[in-house]
Amino acid sequence: MTAQDIPDHANDLVLTRLLDIPADRLYRCWTEPALIQQWFAPSPWSVSRVDNDVRPGGHSLIVMRSPEGQEMPGRGVYLEVIPNRRLVFTDAFTQGWVPADKPFMTGIVSFDPEGSQTRYTARVRHWSAADRAQHEAMGFHTGWDQCTDQLAELAARL
Repeated sequence: MTAQDIPDHANDLVLTRLLDIPADRLYRCWTEPALIQQWFAPSPWSVSRVDNDVRPGGHSLIVMRSPEGQEMPGRGVYLEVIPNRRLVFTDAFTQGWVPADKPFMTGIVSFDPEGSQTRYTARVRHWSAADRAQHEAMGFHTGWDQCTDQLAELAARL
């Protein structure tokens, strides 16, 4: 199954790029804590901490830090892990399948090889139209575009 096989939903925000980088390098950048810290937050934000267990049911914690030092933890659980092909995660649960206070999204990140390139698709499926609108207003397109540039730059150096 590729990203194109996942049906669109009204509450999705989607970023797709064809990158000149092998899928395994992009996957590493999404799964290795030291690499996640280098690209995951749009500059001038940074990532101060990553703690993840990349397996179905495994937890994820990524703490982003604003330029002023404010920290924003993002907790979740991996739902599907297909090495070098796809990651599916949600913030509906935290470690140990504890329900989150307010679920916001499910992320579906696909790395689909196309010859020597990879079709990278980041689909963020929101729980409601209001959550989708909020994420868009927060700068989804600009922020995820910038992070994808940072991801590609890092993956190209691996």
